[in-house]
Amino acid sequence: MSLIETFFNADVMISSLPALLRGFLNTLLLGLLSIGIGIPVGLAISLIRLYAPKPLRLLAVGYIDIFRAMPVLVVLILIYYALPFLGIRLSSWTSAVTAFAIIMAAYSAEVFRSGIESIPRGQFEAAQALGLPFLLTLRKVVLPQAIRVVIPPMTSNCVSMFKDTSLASTVALPELLKEATNAQSLYANPSPLIGAALVYLIFLWPMVRLVSLLERRFKTEKTH
Repeated sequence: MSLIETFFNADVMISSLPALLRGFLNTLLLGLLSIGIGIPVGLAISLIRLYAPKPLRLLAVGYIDIFRAMPVLVVLILIYYALPFLGIRLSSWTSAVTAFAIIMAAYSAEVFRSGIESIPRGQFEAAQALGLPFLLTLRKVVLPQAIRVVIPPMTSNCVSMFKDTSLASTVALPELLKEATNAQSLYANPSPLIGAALVYLIFLWPMVRLVSLLERRFKTEKTH
């Protein structure tokens, strides 16, 4: 068989397309849920890390360091396979969303911390001079500026999260790569894996370009 027939077999790709689309929808939903939970939790953890009493700050630092250092696959396996020994049984979907949201929260917390600390201290002092409460200062003055700073790295984290959803196959969740692997076995041909790669590329490439565009735009704004 030729390279085209082996890896780019049009008939096999077309036949496996419904399975790939089904897997893509699961990947999209899993990624959106994990990001939608992880980013707000990460913001809360970053605020604890920066402004809470010292014991809570240390807990936040520990959370961030541990889950940024721990592989996603390990967290996923611990939640799905280890928690039942403690009497806690979670479905594949719940386990995957929980694991990915935990990791996303840790990375988001560090990104938010960096963004907040990049805001000049004078912003806090000016707000304090105007008599604004601390929480209002955060909400109206600091966070709007910090969010602009963190959009590029946060978008990169989202791209990584969508790619990491491929690990959900370890807990029998039929995401895109799992469906492609099943189709590969069914047709005895690796073309579905190439099809899955193309789906990832079509979906994630605009987000990758968006990161570069935003970075250039913010860099231009800073120079003017």
